[in-house]
Amino acid sequence: MRCVYVDLDGTLLGRGASLLHDGEGAVTIDGVRAVQACLRTDVEVVLMSGRRRAQVFEDSRLLGQSSFIFEAGACVVLEGEEHWLTGELMPGELTIAEQIERSGAPALLLEHYSGRLEYHEPWHVEREVSHLFRGLVEAVEVDRLLAERGHGNLRLVDNGVVNRRSAALADLPHVRGYHLVPAGASKAAAVAFHRRARGYSREETFAVGDSREDLACAAQVDVFWLVANALERDPSMRAAIAAHENVRLTEAGYGSGVYEAVLSTLNERSSGR
Repeated sequence: MRCVYVDLDGTLLGRGASLLHDGEGAVTIDGVRAVQACLRTDVEVVLMSGRRRAQVFEDSRLLGQSSFIFEAGACVVLEGEEHWLTGELMPGELTIAEQIERSGAPALLLEHYSGRLEYHEPWHVEREVSHLFRGLVEAVEVDRLLAERGHGNLRLVDNGVVNRRSAALADLPHVRGYHLVPAGASKAAAVAFHRRARGYSREETFAVGDSREDLACAAQVDVFWLVANALERDPSMRAAIAAHENVRLTEAGYGSGVYEAVLSTLNERSSGR
């Protein structure tokens, strides 16, 4: 194996977005051990996240890595060089996020799904590309609405269950995080781009994540690992798993799940399985 693509929130990071805590808040260094095992075997670790560039850059730097994927696959940074996967929407005088806002698409969604969708405060500000929401909607339905209203160049990314909500969403059974991004932006596309740029074959890579957007990366890697907490928070993902033959589930969640995925993959590869 030459590279692993790892999601941050809900995967490598535990409660409070901590690398050193599990989902319940107990101290653990399994996430660190996972990264250490990769570095010791010359496996590149590429963080892929819906987070802003500055956040993912700092996390990657702390791990000694020079490539990362930010804002749900909108951009791949490779050795400091930006590669935008946002189609006709490119940064310039206005950021891509500002261009999307001017299109009226975010306002359309907030009005149409009032009581079911809101901005994911306080993390929705200072974003270069995506508009970050929380609530409970069907992404496929939203994409149809966007296309019908002249915004077919955008799509809504379901980034999994989140914990924070306002009183306006109190009656929802659970709350999910969503990114409104250019239609061509995705973690799967970003993984494919990075693989090609590095010269890695699909068989030389694997990935670990917890959301439907992460799961789509299964098509681009040899094996995709879904951490246990993904199904605990969203049992409906079992149906999505069935669409891929190379998806495996970890017994542990969060950083411990990543450690399990890394050790299992590396040990199996070294033994020729």
